Amino acid sequence: MSRSRPRIAVTTSRRSSWRIFPMFALNVWLAGGRAVRWTAARPRHLDDVDGLVIGGGDDISPDIYGGALVSSARLDPARDAMEQELVTGACARGMPVLGVCRGAQMINIALGGTLHQDAYGVFATSDKRKTILPRKTVRVEPGTELARIAGLEPMRVNALHSQAVDRLGRGLRVAARDRGGMVQAVEREAGPFMVGVQWHPEHLIYAHRQRALFRALVAAA
Repeated sequence: MSRSRPRIAVTTSRRSSWRIFPMFALNVWLAGGRAVRWTAARPRHLDDVDGLVIGGGDDISPDIYGGALVSSARLDPARDAMEQELVTGACARGMPVLGVCRGAQMINIALGGTLHQDAYGVFATSDKRKTILPRKTVRVEPGTELARIAGLEPMRVNALHSQAVDRLGRGLRVAARDRGGMVQAVEREAGPFMVGVQWHPEHLIYAHRQRALFRALVAAA
C-alpha cells in the first residue's frame, strides 16, 4: 500500500492488550511505521495493513497441533484461530511478519510445526528466566536473516515463555538457540520477511539490536 508510514497490525491478548500494545506501537513508530491493534473481539482484514506482528500472551491450545494440554496453560481459542488464519493469509500475500514469543510459536504452528508444552522440562540445562529484563543469553545462527539484522554476537534477551518450538513448520529454519539447545528464534528460509523470536523485543526498546527487528519489519512492509 502507498502510505507515508506503513500500517502494521499487532495482535494482542484481550487480557493484557491495554498494557502491551503501547510498547509495540512505540517501537513500530520509531521504526517508521504505524501500529494498529487487533484482538479476536474485532473483525480484521489483511488488505488494510502492510505488515503483521503476532504478539505474546496466552498459551496456544495444543488442539491445533495434536499436543497434550498441560494444567498450567492459559488459552484463548478465538485468538488461536484468528492468528493462525492471519499467518497463513500473510504467507499467501507475501506480507512481512514478526512473531514475538507466542507469535514465534504461532508462525511455527500455522506452517505445520509443533511445540514443547513444557519446554524447560525438555531442556533441563536451559536457563529458566521469567523476567522482562535481559538476563538470558541466546546464540544467533550464522547465515540467517536474524544474523543479518542483529549480528552474530551472543544476545542478551528477556524471557517469559514456558513453551517452545519442537518440530519445525514448513519452510522454516532455526535462527537462534539458548545454551541449553532450546529454539529461541525461527525464520523463513526463503521469501518475504518472516521472523519469530521467543523473547520480547518490545520491552528492550533501549537495545539497538532489538529495535532493528522492528526496522526490518517496517522496511519490508
